[in-house]
Amino acid sequence: MKFTHTPRLTIVVPCNNEAPVLPTTAPVLADLLTRLMHERAIATDSKILFVDDGSQDQTWSLISQYTQQDRIFTGLKFSRNYGQEAALMGGMQTASAYSDMIITIDADLQDDPNLIPEMVAKAHAGFDVVYGVRNDRSTDSWFKRTSAEGFYWVMGKLGVDLIPNHSDFRLLTQPVVAALMACQERKPFIRGIIPQLGFPATKLYYKRQPRTAGVSKYPLRKMLRFALDGILSFSIAPIRAVLYAGLVICTGAFVMLLWILIQHLRGTVVTGWSSIMASLWFLGGFQLIAISIIGEYVGRTFTEVKHRPRFIIQTDTYTPSFARQPMPYPQAVTLYRKQQVIKSGGHS
Repeated sequence: MKFTHTPRLTIVVPCNNEAPVLPTTAPVLADLLTRLMHERAIATDSKILFVDDGSQDQTWSLISQYTQQDRIFTGLKFSRNYGQEAALMGGMQTASAYSDMIITIDADLQDDPNLIPEMVAKAHAGFDVVYGVRNDRSTDSWFKRTSAEGFYWVMGKLGVDLIPNHSDFRLLTQPVVAALMACQERKPFIRGIIPQLGFPATKLYYKRQPRTAGVSKYPLRKMLRFALDGILSFSIAPIRAVLYAGLVICTGAFVMLLWILIQHLRGTVVTGWSSIMASLWFLGGFQLIAISIIGEYVGRTFTEVKHRPRFIIQTDTYTPSFARQPMPYPQAVTLYRKQQVIKSGGHS
């Protein structure tokens, strides 16, 4: 969309135990917004919104300090941990009422924040979605790189339109966010939903940096869960695969029955306890897998029909920040130049 006024930008940063990286992340993002304000690319009351997703360390304490020191920083605190997707949705939902465009980026800044001004420029050029896409996966292990490529291949075969090597680093304009919020899944697969919305989109490529502090929030278990969420959210292909496999096995069993009958009529009886038991174990295991796959879909339906909230916000310092009177442009730009305090973790 083309803006008829200077758009307000909110950068949404999901946080879960990110105290080691926030003292570095906060001033970097603040400096980028300062530059964009000076260039009048965004409004002077644009914000950085940290979403604390049930952190157990000093994450919220740091966010609170930043919000007190500088009006550019705001925060949401969830009542408990709801997950990365919920943190993104919570931040975007809160910001959508006040923002013309929203950028989401991880707190560790492995995604290149210097791409943000170019994202904003693309939004001014008329793009409603700007994807940050990795230009290589050289920093990943062989297993992670191979499993990621396999995931994108499977999703493509299932007809799901994903952006390969794109995580959650993106810019969305307000109409896109509104359309995304209209999707009522309790556990939305955001990376799969946004391309389906159909808004004008473009890609910007960058080199992903290694994490400088803290630990990854996506160990193997969460990666597998995330991949499963993506597949089950967009396709019933696993159920159909179970159906086809069941038909093949039943056909094989029927052929085997005919063969045994022929052997019996010929007077040749083939005994084999081990082969029978192996067949029983195979069929029993297959049935359990089939029931589990169907159970996943039933369980998701059970979860959705209860209509419980995706998240519960315990504290919100973002919304009240717009109840204050706007400040003159020069004062608004210079007010939060306190980066030395921020770099020291909020301690002077």
